[in-house]
Amino acid sequence: MAPKSKSQSSNSKGSVGDDKSKLKPAVAIKPRHILCEKYSKAMEAIDKLQGGAKFDAIAREYSEDKARAGGDLGWKPRGSLTRVFEDAAYALQPSTVDKPIYTIPPVKSSFGYHIIMVNISVFKQRSLNEIDAI
Repeated sequence: MAPKSKSQSSNSKGSVGDDKSKLKPAVAIKPRHILCEKYSKAMEAIDKLQGGAKFDAIAREYSEDKARAGGDLGWKPRGSLTRVFEDAAYALQPSTVDKPIYTIPPVKSSFGYHIIMVNISVFKQRSLNEIDAI
């Protein structure tokens, strides 16, 4: 049996996620999403993603809004998204459409059910020209 790491031991004061609190929060992200009106359709899209499908292809097939263009929502500074969407999106690690890290279960908002992934996070203030160059 492998020994427990320090963060998993019973006398540890924190959890593995506590290390994130030491990092500066992102100031902007470049999210993608798949928006479905029905939970069952969102779960069907998640099944396809878990089967290895690319996020942008599933967004084009399943999303019921302008995200049909691969799900890309462009750059979103903190405070520009609905609270529930933003909280979920800013908590995600950046990933690629080929190997996405996304929200499971889908995030419920007044618009429907979102499957969210983040391509890029920016952790310091930059000009719009610097961000566009990324």
